[in-house]
Amino acid sequence: MSQPTPSARRSAVHLLDQVMGEGRLMSDMIASGALDRLEPADRARAQRLASDTLRGLERADRLLQRHLRKPPPLHVFNILRLGAVELCTGGDAHGVVNDLVGIVGSHKRYGNLKGLINAVLRKIADDGTKTWNDLRVPRLRRWLREPLVAAWGAGPVGAMERAHFAGAPLDLTAKGDADELLTMLGTGTLLPTGSVRLSDAGQVSALPGFDDGAWWVQDAAAAIPARVLAPQPGETVLDLCAAPGGKTLQLAAAGADVTALDISEKRMARVRENLERCGLSAHCVIGDALEHAGGPYDAVLLDAPCSATGTIRRHPDLPFAKDGAEFAALIGLQAAMIDHALTLLKPGGRLVFCTCSLLPDEGECQVEEACERHPELIVERGALELPGIEAAWITEEGGLRLRPDYWPELGGMDGFYIASLRLPAGA
Repeated sequence: MSQPTPSARRSAVHLLDQVMGEGRLMSDMIASGALDRLEPADRARAQRLASDTLRGLERADRLLQRHLRKPPPLHVFNILRLGAVELCTGGDAHGVVNDLVGIVGSHKRYGNLKGLINAVLRKIADDGTKTWNDLRVPRLRRWLREPLVAAWGAGPVGAMERAHFAGAPLDLTAKGDADELLTMLGTGTLLPTGSVRLSDAGQVSALPGFDDGAWWVQDAAAAIPARVLAPQPGETVLDLCAAPGGKTLQLAAAGADVTALDISEKRMARVRENLERCGLSAHCVIGDALEHAGGPYDAVLLDAPCSATGTIRRHPDLPFAKDGAEFAALIGLQAAMIDHALTLLKPGGRLVFCTCSLLPDEGECQVEEACERHPELIVERGALELPGIEAAWITEEGGLRLRPDYWPELGGMDGFYIASLRLPAGA
């Protein structure tokens, strides 16, 4: 039997099946070629459909419960979920329903459920769209919501959930002057921290300046650690865990002598591609951060492996693919990486530690404990005094806490924790 013709909706359902059934992340699947058979426009559409469905999953399930006696098999349920979200957010009823009926009809095991798909989705098209916006903003999964409420309170977490549901615009970091990039693009907003934000970017590679390497995609929050490090021309800087490379590009564009290290050969290939496109250079090394013996360096930027809970605006699959079981191992790894990174610095050298996490154990607590292990460390609060950084974001131990609910009028930002640590000159 021949394989069904790939389409954006069919591929989106496949992504949902893998996330919900196998605990796989969409970014990993896409990097492994899950959407390679699609044309670029359909690739982007499949990813958008799957992401929108995950963002609206709680609402979709509430609507579908009204029309289902019991949950159907996961594949069929995901078809219904995708259809419910698409119908309730403006999708054409005839096209959506017919296409999804065709998708389940071609399934060798569930083809007999075409009637269920047709009946339920037509009911959703008739009445679901009227109540969609009356349903509450979808909440985070309990495994993540509970520790976040404990850390930040129910009100801020509710604001974060609104930011997650809204999704993320596209942020760009300019190789040169951000105002010139804004003029080149002819649209967008210059954010307080210097990134350029586009709310409806379309195909990224078709934007002005892409082929010339005038910019790269990087969330505004993710661009701040390199600005905190403030590399100077000629300084030797190590970017630990460098992929996908946005921070490496920032460091190289500032004129630093950059060594970019990552354990993944495939991810490092992407760093090289971005460096080449932007006309920048760095020493790219594939290896384990805990075994690196280079240097000593003037500065190290450590974007440590973490739960990535700060990136849910852009990666709504994360709460469904994970369950928090890896937290303890990640926290231990982060501490070990901080300790090792300090051994790679020259006397007086500085370490910028950051994680894209909303959990204090992966941020504030790491710095507090690092200072207990290394009493000579100096926490540089002054390094955080940058354009666009509000004083209220600077934490008690001297780090910078960024959250998705910040800048609500501008479209939010990723959750990040950033701290600048310096060794004494005589160390």
